[in-house]
This record gives sequence, structure tokens and C-alpha cells, in this order.
Amino acid sequence: MISIFKSTSLVIAQIDEFMNIVDESSLVFKKGIQYYLKHDQDRFSKSIEEIDVLESKADSLRREIENALYRHSLIPEFRGDIMELLEKMDDLIDIAKESLWQFDVETPEIPEPLIKDYMELVKVSSKAAGELVISAKAFFRDVKSVKDNIHRVFYYEKEADNISNEIKRKVFKEMKELHLSNKQQLRHFTSNIEKLSDTSEDIADRLTIFAVKRSV
Repeated sequence: MISIFKSTSLVIAQIDEFMNIVDESSLVFKKGIQYYLKHDQDRFSKSIEEIDVLESKADSLRREIENALYRHSLIPEFRGDIMELLEKMDDLIDIAKESLWQFDVETPEIPEPLIKDYMELVKVSSKAAGELVISAKAFFRDVKSVKDNIHRVFYYEKEADNISNEIKRKVFKEMKELHLSNKQQLRHFTSNIEKLSDTSEDIADRLTIFAVKRSV
């Protein structure tokens, strides 16, 4: 596979590392919320610490990559697309961090009958982000293979949407014992978890356009 950076192996390595941090952040997001649902406060708190470190690493690395792109005048015809892709991928880390922090601050009480549904929702939402990382890596090394995996992002986003709707249906139509304020909070946190897959789908749409432009 021929890289669009041909002689810039350092930048390739940095982009790979950045994408790995995004992927790891989605996994920390998943396990962090699962720890919360299991009432494992120590490991949940550890996940928040981990996401903070990952965010800092990603921010520093993205700045280094952007500086290298401009400093060495690399691929100016695609530089704008690359910068936008990196920025949007970085947003996934911010979403993961924000979600964990909101659980920590608001400490929502998740009813036992919904634990399994929330476990599945966070797993599927995280998978959407993971599949996006694979597709984004392909953009830099073998653009023709981007479409081979990007459909998985849309699949998992749809699955997350279905699970989210089912949770909300149970909360508002079946769980009569809950106060309206509790129901609204649960809806908020359901949408909060789903936001990772929603944003992954949005980025996948942009990545598809970037890949088409590179293929022309």
C-alpha cells in the first residue's frame, strides 16, 4: 500500500498513534460506563483519569501533526481535509470524556431492569467509533479500502439508535413508578451515550467525501 505521505514516515507514525488514542478513548469510555453500571466506583474513577491523560496526549499530538503538515508543505491539496478529519476525530475523545464526567457529577441512578440495555448501548456506541478509526487509518494508507469498513460505522450507529429508542420507550411507557425528573435524566444519559455513535456516523459521512475526492 502506498501512503499519501510517501517519504514522511514520522507523520504516518504520528497519525497512527493519534488514531490509536481515539480508539483507546472509546474503549475507556465503554469500560468506564460499564464500571459505573456495576457500581465499581474505584475503576470508574480510574477510567476518568485515563480519559484525561488520553485527551492531553491527543491534543499535543494533533498539534504536532498539524505543524508538520504546514512546516513541510505536505500534500497541500488534501491538507484541509486531513486537518478537518483529525479535528473531528479528536471530538470523539471530548465526547467520551464529557460523558464520563457527567456520570461522575450527576450520579444518575439506573434502574436494575435497564442495566443490560445500557451495557449493550455503550458497547455498540463504542464499536461505531472503533470501526471509524479503522476506516480513518485506511484513508492515509489505502484510500480504496475505506469503503470496505465504513459501512460498519453506519450499522453500529443504527443499532445504537434502536437500543436508545427501546430504553426511552421502557422509561416513559413502562416504568410508571419513576418521577418525570428521573425519566428525563435517564433520557439525557441515554442520548449522552448514543452521542459517540451519532458523531461517528457524522464523521464517517465526511470521511466518505474525503475518500471520493482523493480517488478522483
